[in-house]
Amino acid sequence: MIKETEKEIKILAIESSCDETAAAVVVNGRDLRSNVISSQIDLHTLYGGVVPEIASRKHIEKINQVIEQALSDADMTLDDMDAIGVTYGPGLIGALLVGVAEAKAISYAKDIPLVGVHHIEGHISANYIENKDLEPPFLCLVVSGGHTHLVKVADYGKYEILGRTRDDAAGEAFDKVARAIGLGYPGGPKIEKVSYEGNSDAIAFPRAKIADGVYDFSFSGLKSAVLNYLNGCRMKGEEINQADVAASFQKSVTDVLVEHAMHAIDEYKMDKFAIAGGVASNGVIRQALEEACKKKGVAFYRPSPILCTDNAAMIGAAAYYDFIAGKRAGLDLNAVANLKLGE
Repeated sequence: MIKETEKEIKILAIESSCDETAAAVVVNGRDLRSNVISSQIDLHTLYGGVVPEIASRKHIEKINQVIEQALSDADMTLDDMDAIGVTYGPGLIGALLVGVAEAKAISYAKDIPLVGVHHIEGHISANYIENKDLEPPFLCLVVSGGHTHLVKVADYGKYEILGRTRDDAAGEAFDKVARAIGLGYPGGPKIEKVSYEGNSDAIAFPRAKIADGVYDFSFSGLKSAVLNYLNGCRMKGEEINQADVAASFQKSVTDVLVEHAMHAIDEYKMDKFAIAGGVASNGVIRQALEEACKKKGVAFYRPSPILCTDNAAMIGAAAYYDFIAGKRAGLDLNAVANLKLGE
């Protein structure tokens, strides 16, 4: 395990992988001094989802502002920074390039070391900021708009992916189902909100099992089942209970996540379990996983919702452990849209 340094290592972190332009100052990987997020949700809601070209243009407008604000909030300057951490993948290529170009420019101009960070590693590392006692090894379920991964965190920067989605990510399914039942974008928060008014046992939606990948996920069939149910109701002239559909769909997703997570805890004999990613801010999913962990006597860790959705604080936490492990990126660092964890 990496021994943490006694010196204060200050990292300016930048995140621009999708539709949030974010910057943060993190000290020693766990001490958050500032966390600035400029969200584009209102803009993309007009189009029912993220438009990559618009996201990239907005990042260009906002990137300098969020960095200046993050430094100001932390009462520091670029001269105080020991390293620059930046997300270089996975994500939307145009959006990633804005953050990477900015980080490289600062690294070159100020002669500050550059650290490229994997977006999913950032999500996992968000847990270190609020849970000062959390250290590897532990299991982590990363559930977001673009990813659903069950990961064994063997050590800082060392990951074993036990399972991943074969098709739609959980967050993607939430967005598509929300659109289908008339809730709009973003789907996750809207489905959760309306689900509290519905009966989660009203409709028996499927829970996918994958024979050759016990920890892999599949949400495409569930999404299709919801669409088929809606079409069936419309053809028969039956009323659609929006809240019941939302609650039943959400329960199906939650059951699969909990089942996979608990199976892995048993098989790998883990006593620590964490969640991460935008969908991990869903209160129903958080509560179900926490209760399941409690029954097994497993310590449960979760970041605050603001650290679940895309942010730069998590990138700063991940960058710190990469930095003290001696990892550096050159000025040839490039954005990689489909970057795999561990590459």
